[in-house]
Amino acid sequence: MNTKNNLENEKQPLNEDQSVNNLSENVQEVQEEVKPEAIETEQVVEEVPVEETTEPLSETEPVIEETTKPVVEAEPVVEEAAEPLVEAEPVTEEKSEPVAESEPVAEEATEPLDKPESEIDYHLEDANDDDSEEEEDEDEEIDENSVSEESGSTLMSIEEIVKQLRSLFEKETLQRKHVEEYKNQFYRSLRNEIESQKHVFTADGGEEIDFVANEPEIYTEGKELLLKIKEKRAELVAKEDELKEKNVARKLSIINQIKLLTETQGHEDFNKTYQDFKALQQEWSEIKLVPQSKVNELWKSYQRYVEKFYDLVRINNEFREYDFKKNLELKTDLSEAAERLNDETDVVSAFHQLQNLHQEWREIGPVSRKDREVIWDRFKAASTVINKKYQEHFEELRDKEDENLELKTAICEKLEAIDYTKIKSIKDWNRNVKEVLELQSQWRKIGYVPRKWNTKIYKRYRAACDLFFKNKNDYYKSLRGEMDDNLKKKIELCERAEALKDSTDWKKTTQEFIEIQRQWKTIGIIPRKYVDSVWKRFITACDYFFEQKKLNTSSRYEEENNNLLTKRDIVEQIKKIDPALKEDDALAQLHDLMAKWQGVGYVPYKMKDVSYHEFYEATEAQFDRLNVNKADRKLESFKSNITDMAKSGNAKNQLYFEREKLMRQFDRMKNELQTYENNIGFLSISSKKGNHLLDDMNQKVEKIKSELQLIVKKVEAIDAEL
Repeated sequence: MNTKNNLENEKQPLNEDQSVNNLSENVQEVQEEVKPEAIETEQVVEEVPVEETTEPLSETEPVIEETTKPVVEAEPVVEEAAEPLVEAEPVTEEKSEPVAESEPVAEEATEPLDKPESEIDYHLEDANDDDSEEEEDEDEEIDENSVSEESGSTLMSIEEIVKQLRSLFEKETLQRKHVEEYKNQFYRSLRNEIESQKHVFTADGGEEIDFVANEPEIYTEGKELLLKIKEKRAELVAKEDELKEKNVARKLSIINQIKLLTETQGHEDFNKTYQDFKALQQEWSEIKLVPQSKVNELWKSYQRYVEKFYDLVRINNEFREYDFKKNLELKTDLSEAAERLNDETDVVSAFHQLQNLHQEWREIGPVSRKDREVIWDRFKAASTVINKKYQEHFEELRDKEDENLELKTAICEKLEAIDYTKIKSIKDWNRNVKEVLELQSQWRKIGYVPRKWNTKIYKRYRAACDLFFKNKNDYYKSLRGEMDDNLKKKIELCERAEALKDSTDWKKTTQEFIEIQRQWKTIGIIPRKYVDSVWKRFITACDYFFEQKKLNTSSRYEEENNNLLTKRDIVEQIKKIDPALKEDDALAQLHDLMAKWQGVGYVPYKMKDVSYHEFYEATEAQFDRLNVNKADRKLESFKSNITDMAKSGNAKNQLYFEREKLMRQFDRMKNELQTYENNIGFLSISSKKGNHLLDDMNQKVEKIKSELQLIVKKVEAIDAEL
């Protein structure tokens, strides 16, 4: 929601008929409107003026709180329970003039802030800000993964770190930035200790895979202190929540008392009533923390009865004019203070100071009508300057972090893209280890990423590295034994399939074949030279059974005959495409008919090849007439085959086999292309013979590239069917 919309919401009048008695019933609605998860760190707080029967006496202005996300509601939402205390002072109403009016709300209150993401922690929290405790993720894990790898601060000794943690634990209050600082220091020190032990271990001739870290007792104490600190902070939060609920009850009591004052005003001495009212306002202002979800409704009810009090009580004009003058002086001072913030070099500090000024502004009562818009515009203009600087500051940080995220994501993708099936020798592994170590070095040089991505991207990076080194270690342990075992298992499955393929117990045997195929998928790789032969043996037995099952279903046989007639009719339509049609129109009609042919179901098995041959001859004739290149024809023909294959009883296995065959062909041709390109680099173009060979090789290179593109399209066609 942008700031302009927020201000428009401020102009909406509150319903006079609402009463404090329905406050509890409306809490659920408020919770749905002001969602806690939408307010993760700091909030943009804007007020809604209350409209009186004549004119409201109090005034409300938008108050900008520290924020990283826009607030959903226009009503103030402050975790510190800084309640909008807009005290409307007593005035005497004249017959020709309303009591007062709400503060004019400008078209724009403050610059809309595209706030930095709530998860980004720049350690900018005010040490005295109660909001900082609530804004934390209470489920935050105290472990190494939750701590940033990089830190700009100087690393302290582990003894000093543990000393600081002990001191921190003994304090009555715990500030998040202090906890984060020493937690980061602790895990940096721990990682350094482990790396040092590992270096000594490997330097003494040990294998990295055999290394086991020996954690010193002081690190164990540090971890225990961090856990205790976390538990202590959880207790503090629980106590604070209990206090908030008590404060809600107190504020409801104040609202009821103000309501009672408005209902009994005519029966008591006004001076006493007014003093009671001021005392209630003072008590309200002293109550700070309340649950986030109840701030909005409490404020509405409180403001409604404050306004009603001033509307019902005839206050002397001298009180009114005195309050207006006093409030104007206070608001002028705040405007000047806001303007001076433009000279503040620390943008974040200036923004925090501005929030304090806005809090003071909303606690000051109204000013006279003639001064109202002028003083608000002045204060708003000064606020806009500071908010704009604050927004630009965080946009710069966010852009840099987004760049860092892209760099780290690229490293993860490179690690994940390693094809372990191509690493066949120790030499290959050594080359890849060198590349991975270089990527790790690059990772350590990259700065922060957005906080919400910090753990995710690190886990992704760690998982990719762990997988690489695990595979490397496994390679040295076992090279051949596993593949030989897998070959034996697949041969056994082939024998089982061949023994079942002639069975006529269709239902039972079908389930057995499905189980055999499931087991086949769970078996790992086998020696390369046996891959094709074993697979063909297995798939032949499976296909034979399912084809026999299909032929023995009479209704399906009749349907297949009808499909054959339909396909032949489509072939005749292809042959009779009007030669007078434009080339594009004719080609579109041809593709449409081809799609229809491919969409027809099965034909009798013995007629499958005949039907396809008729279709192929008809389409080839039209492609020749329309001058369609060979590559496109091959692709269309291949797609037709794939469509038919996808309808078979064992579609997935056939498609996977075809895809695997294409990928092997792709690898072979890619290696061939690389060989030609390398040879081109050695040819001398200074002689006629060199030129002739160069031209010949260039032609071969282009042909191979074209074939590679066709293979890619074929693989994409298979993937679309899987």
